[in-house]
Amino acid sequence: MDQRLTVLARQNQLGYARLGLAISKRTIKTAVGRNRVKRLVRESFRQHQQSLAGLDIVVLSRNAAPYASNSELVLALQTHWQRTAKQQAKRLEKQ
Repeated sequence: MDQRLTVLARQNQLGYARLGLAISKRTIKTAVGRNRVKRLVRESFRQHQQSLAGLDIVVLSRNAAPYASNSELVLALQTHWQRTAKQQAKRLEKQ
């Protein structure tokens, strides 16, 4: 979780990752802004999907999201994906 986005993840029984988006009108007022964030999240997810296999992921927008540049959002997402993949690897080791 950071000031722009929150990423929630839960293990699934599938061999691939799934993405859910909760980009609210309350945090990003304009449709153009919401669509920009959704496009960036989908593309970043597509690029990191292999490392996130077996997870259901939901990305939520936060108050700073509409003010972040595209590069800031992409960097934030990369950090979230790496953290999520690392946590998933730890869970799998415990099993």
